[in-house]
Amino acid sequence: MKVTVVGAGVVGTMHAWHAVQRGHQVVQIEREAEARGASLRNFGQIWVSGRAAGEELETALRARELWEGIGARVPALGFRANGSLTPVRGPLELAVAEAAVARADAAARGYKLLVPSEARALNPALRGDFTAALYCERDAAVEPRTAQIALRTALLKSPNYTFLPGREVREVVGAGTVRDDHGDVHRADTVVLCTGAWLGGLVRELAGPDLPVRRVRLQMMQTDPLGEPLPTSVADADSFRYYPAYASPALDELNARQPQPETAAAHKMQLLMVQRADGGLTIGDTHEYEHPFAFDTVEEPYEHLTGVVESLLGRPLPRIRRRWAGVYAQCTEPGRVVHRRQVREGVWLVTGPGGRGMTCAPAIAETTANELGW
Repeated sequence: MKVTVVGAGVVGTMHAWHAVQRGHQVVQIEREAEARGASLRNFGQIWVSGRAAGEELETALRARELWEGIGARVPALGFRANGSLTPVRGPLELAVAEAAVARADAAARGYKLLVPSEARALNPALRGDFTAALYCERDAAVEPRTAQIALRTALLKSPNYTFLPGREVREVVGAGTVRDDHGDVHRADTVVLCTGAWLGGLVRELAGPDLPVRRVRLQMMQTDPLGEPLPTSVADADSFRYYPAYASPALDELNARQPQPETAAAHKMQLLMVQRADGGLTIGDTHEYEHPFAFDTVEEPYEHLTGVVESLLGRPLPRIRRRWAGVYAQCTEPGRVVHRRQVREGVWLVTGPGGRGMTCAPAIAETTANELGW
């Protein structure tokens, strides 16, 4: 079978990976020299802890299993089963964590509620004051800026894989057949469009104006090396307000009696933090949903995050090395992890994993492969 994958972000590259592993001939087309979108501008987290029960959690758990297997084959991914800690302060935040560990699926997620000494045994860098910490053993991480390159390096060892960068697919000219902006025609049995937050142009033409996917903008930052290990990923209790797994009467009480600080509420913020291979910290993030998006980054969210992190670490942050904004595509269909549908004969659109793209991409691609009979 011949497969054309359009897009070289993590979702597209995982589709190429599964197709090559199943013995098919794959051409992957990317409009940039390398993917430059949300697949690089994220935490690199394989984030199981906050996923909604049902399809979303099942997808995340399967993806976590696949990431570990692929990471063993491609060490340059930087896969590490580091888990996560969410320190909580006071009785209201603690009650939300207690409700999480009481869930029927808490064991599948690897939830444990730890006292501060137990949390610091896992992550000694957390020297700040907190009441307890929610641990999620199933969370993991990879290196987002280099993961696609590492996967592609491995794929290029196969004679069945071809990568064509710097080409934009402009037209579907027949069943499983597309033309790029160089005028070249690519014929295959199946075309999979994994175009991320690029929802205009050909995607709009094929999917129509009512595509159930929205774009979301975020701001993040990365520091110089911390100078010590941060063995787990770290979140703050504002993540309880953002992730669906934490919905509970205890969360309702937290929201009613202890609202977010003004800056965090205005920018729909949570803290997530992961240490990179070079020792720096990736820290974020904000969420902006209303178009048109701002074209600049603003300082108040960075100042808020710096304060939260320093209170948990009990020390000043290293110098901020870089700041950036990103945009991802999020499916708005209730209960759906991704928008996947046939848009022409032999042509499928797979988009909208939202903030779950890095987490769920291997399982999203595996489901596509299974459904299309690869």
